Amino acid sequence: MKKIVLFLVVITMLILPLYAQAGKVAGRVTIEGTGEPLANAAVLVVGLEKGTYTQPNGTFSIADVPIGIVEVQFRYMGYGTKSMKIEVKENETSILNVKLSVKSINIEGIKIVSDRAKIETPIAFTDVEKEEITSSLGSRDIPLVLTTTPSVYSTGQGGGAGDARLNIRGFNQRNVAVMINGVPINDMENGWVYWSNWDGLGDATSSIQVQRGLSAVNLAVPSIGGTMNMITDPTKMDKGVFFKQEYGSGGFEKNTMAANSGLVDDKYAFSFNVTRKTGDGVIDATWTDAWSYYLASSYNINDNNRIEFYAAGAPQRHGQNTYMQNMAAYNHDYATDNSGVPTSDLDDYFDDFNESKAGMFYNENWNVVDNSYKGKQSWNGQLHDRYSDTFLNERENYYHKPQINLNWFTKLNEKFDIYSIVYYSGGKGGGSGTFGSMVWDYSGPSRVVNFNSTIAVNDTSSTGSLGILRNSVNNQWTIGAISKAYYQVTDSFKSSFGIDLRTAEIEHYREVRDLLGGDYIRFEGNDFDTTDEDYTKTLGDRIDYNNTNTVDWFGGYLQGEYAVGKSNSYAMFGLSSVKYSFTDHFADNGEGEELFSETEWILGYQGKGGSSYQLTDNLGIFGNAGYVSKCPIFDEVIDDYDGTVAENPENEKFTDFEIGFNFTGLNGLLNVKGDIYYTNWLDQAKTQGISDSLGNEGILFIRGMDSRHAGIELELNSQPISLVRFDLSVSKGDWIYTNDLTATYKNWYEGVEVIDTLECYVKDLKVGDAPQTQLAFATTFFPVSGLSAKASYKYFTDFYASWDPFSRQDPTDTSESWEIPSYGVLDLHFSYKLPTIVNGLEMEAFTHIFNVLDEIYVQDAVDNSAYNAWDKDAYPHTGSAAEVFFGLPRTFNAGVSVKF
Repeated sequence: MKKIVLFLVVITMLILPLYAQAGKVAGRVTIEGTGEPLANAAVLVVGLEKGTYTQPNGTFSIADVPIGIVEVQFRYMGYGTKSMKIEVKENETSILNVKLSVKSINIEGIKIVSDRAKIETPIAFTDVEKEEITSSLGSRDIPLVLTTTPSVYSTGQGGGAGDARLNIRGFNQRNVAVMINGVPINDMENGWVYWSNWDGLGDATSSIQVQRGLSAVNLAVPSIGGTMNMITDPTKMDKGVFFKQEYGSGGFEKNTMAANSGLVDDKYAFSFNVTRKTGDGVIDATWTDAWSYYLASSYNINDNNRIEFYAAGAPQRHGQNTYMQNMAAYNHDYATDNSGVPTSDLDDYFDDFNESKAGMFYNENWNVVDNSYKGKQSWNGQLHDRYSDTFLNERENYYHKPQINLNWFTKLNEKFDIYSIVYYSGGKGGGSGTFGSMVWDYSGPSRVVNFNSTIAVNDTSSTGSLGILRNSVNNQWTIGAISKAYYQVTDSFKSSFGIDLRTAEIEHYREVRDLLGGDYIRFEGNDFDTTDEDYTKTLGDRIDYNNTNTVDWFGGYLQGEYAVGKSNSYAMFGLSSVKYSFTDHFADNGEGEELFSETEWILGYQGKGGSSYQLTDNLGIFGNAGYVSKCPIFDEVIDDYDGTVAENPENEKFTDFEIGFNFTGLNGLLNVKGDIYYTNWLDQAKTQGISDSLGNEGILFIRGMDSRHAGIELELNSQPISLVRFDLSVSKGDWIYTNDLTATYKNWYEGVEVIDTLECYVKDLKVGDAPQTQLAFATTFFPVSGLSAKASYKYFTDFYASWDPFSRQDPTDTSESWEIPSYGVLDLHFSYKLPTIVNGLEMEAFTHIFNVLDEIYVQDAVDNSAYNAWDKDAYPHTGSAAEVFFGLPRTFNAGVSVKF
């Protein structure tokens, strides 16, 4: 007890002088002309290196400022710098309210056309600004910076660079709209997002806004779970050059260079960013070899017209860890505690799934190869050397998807503005895999390709290679245009209307990648091949399937916004229409022509609106509601096996309700946001293959599955003193399926048509794939000038393995999917801005340590695996019946940056 008292006395003596002869400076930063709060603006007491950043409502507070006249500097990228002097009195708060004017020549246009939410927008949203991205991401995939956001779950899955996934409020990426500068990047066919295409974009991103729920985005995009909108760095006012060098776990190395011209002659500016990234990978053979680039330019034609140009892309190759494993393949100790297998059966269980020598780093998708093998590989129309002389990847991803935007912002008069974007997105590349009869090695916990034996068999075969590596190619292009007009009808009412046009063509085919010791492979699946020479396929030749799909999209909307006094309201209605076509270049339609099918135009629509009201200066409330009839994705309408088109396809429907509040107290020292949401998802669809009693195959389009996603979310941040900041987010979901499904379909038995019934028993079962309860808490310390240390802890529970509700066709099988063990992860982040030695030169050192405590945990799982389950008849919906990805062990990222 004496030691504790002595410790408290010493601490008190050390702290008290910090508060002696000091006061506080507080206030609010807003945008000149609009009065909107400016979040994350830097506020600095000149000469003391004491500062902070403004909160989402623009408020700030700096404690322990010495008494007397001090100069306070305000700065925000794109808004210039402003300095003001104020007198600080002992134990008093001096109020300083500041307005910053827009200086960047493009920042406002991008924010408007991207439908960025503001503090008065009646939706739930979270802003992740550049400072947070820089301090927490550590060059991982972009979604991983969002893990402290309520109801947002993201993982790196198998550990390959760019293989991350994202889930918001229980909806996967197909129902989350992802946008860059207001342009949708979800796949045009299936709605998915492939993050490897945007590797390195985190270095150019100035802000990410996550709007949860139906969002304020008025384009007809899949914003059901939410919208993730990334704004890249606007063309900056301050000219300079930036270098960053990073190193990390798994042989990671990354070099970044950026340059900005600054505003030249008050007319134009230019900015670019180039990144080079390499590494061996933390998980076995998940190497990466990547570039990324970003280019932006802007030109002020006159006071009322501005044009901008953006280009971004990330040509890359990386080894993948595609297949989940039974947990016993990674760690027998973890499986003993969490598999659900009784002790009496553990020996049999572990005999079937012996623990890999690689342990947590195990990857099924590679194996060694003798370096005497010198076979070439074909991809993107050229022959290449293998990545390594000593091993081969079964699964390798290679892709480049550039996106180019041309923006035009014009003010026709004081009331009428038009914002337009024309964009192009290309895509070339694919992923590798096996084709034919491979020689497999079953000595480990799962089968892997024995490349040496396969090469030996192919080398002596008289009929060509029996098993090869192939590429599944996805070449595509998309051209689109977005135009939005805003008209200020009265001082209180603003109207908006716009259009969204897109057209895309996608090639899907497989080609010979590596003949693995043979000279050719024989393929007879093309109806238009007729000779032995036609059947002989060599490197780069197309095999297995060869299709071209097209997607045509048209959308439009009308919106009204009403703001008077303390209230703000909006309502919008939008229409969308999509048309798909399919061409099979290998299939004869019976008339000597390629098989072709297409849909009619399919109509979708949405309506949503909301209101917010400022009850007091500190407390605001909001509510919103909406209804979406979403057009089905390609796979729900056309079968890419035989071109079958669904008859009368139905849209999936979503209804959403949300209420919430925003509170700012203690002179801006405390900010709290909370909301309650309720979303119904009706008529979920699935495409499923069937076969009749004669073995004839067909396709079944199933729809009618319903689920409910409800929950509560809370965010809190506070910086009571300049030395420390606290951030807290909590979310609790209740996501369940709400009906048992009965669907009828046509089938044939021995040539006789009958009506069959498909029944699924899922009512009240939990939705899987993401934790329904999440907690994130972070504390950031600023002990001395330029130094920050952040500890971030995330905890996940009520986490059910992903499962297919259409597979539950046994009325006695009503158990929940496997509940993944709860887990928590601690990350540490350090940065130090070195004192300025040379005027204009800024240097910073940083370190990120992820999973500091080396926690062993499952981050992704599939229930009752079709591939890696152990005796799921005896132990269904247990850990032993699931296949999993574990989270990465302790890793680090560290480096230095220089700016001048």
